[in-house]
Amino acid sequence: MILPTAEPFFFPGYQETGVLLTHGFTGSPKEMRWMGEYLNGLGYPCLGVRLTGHATRPEDMIRSHYEDWLTSLEDGYHLLRGAARRIVLVGLSMGGALSLVSAARLPVQGVIVMATPYNLPSDWRLEHTELLSRFMPYLPKSKEPPGTGWFDKDAWREQVSYPQNPLRSIGQLKQLLALLRQTLPQVTVPSLLIYSQDDIYLPMGSLPSMEYIYAHLGAARKETLVLTGSGHVIPRDAQRQTAFQAAAAFLQSLED
Repeated sequence: MILPTAEPFFFPGYQETGVLLTHGFTGSPKEMRWMGEYLNGLGYPCLGVRLTGHATRPEDMIRSHYEDWLTSLEDGYHLLRGAARRIVLVGLSMGGALSLVSAARLPVQGVIVMATPYNLPSDWRLEHTELLSRFMPYLPKSKEPPGTGWFDKDAWREQVSYPQNPLRSIGQLKQLLALLRQTLPQVTVPSLLIYSQDDIYLPMGSLPSMEYIYAHLGAARKETLVLTGSGHVIPRDAQRQTAFQAAAAFLQSLED
């Protein structure tokens, strides 16, 4: 059963470009709903997918593979093609990694990513996640108090995500990011990278991730936006309107 308020969503629109929105690791489509509502208000058909194993039970996520998450995005792509001639991919964190990999595999018009990592920090456990997960299935998300890193505390209180990180799934994320690094030169569509310098959860810091992804993208047109006063979940936190407006301007520029 999908957790309340965490359901996938579809908003039909009149623009020819559709927007496919993908949430982050352990998160849910709710992370992307406000952005979908904003862009749909400008006429864009918007579909927010639910990645395999997310927004139900952590046990479901443990059983999923990173290729399952890529398939979830691809399924959404083909569904949205029924309502739009062109597709732009938008992803948060791991959803951004999935969007970038998919932008090299699928015919899309552009890609927008927010708070997307390029690597995980060095940790010996990452080399043995399959084995260790049999004895230690979950890891805490942070040593900080709940809500640390969020600027909009009301939005944090309404956030829907798993309270801990499944260790096996972290191993899958590691494999996905390795695929991302291999794939970046093949991403040739216009790209917008949005990060926050106040993101305390993005592994290795937001600017190094942004700089690495930017440097290795194969796109001739690639842009960046660095926010302040926002945590990791950019489309839910205090500077979300700035991110929404930047995404809307980017989408409009693709039509010009």
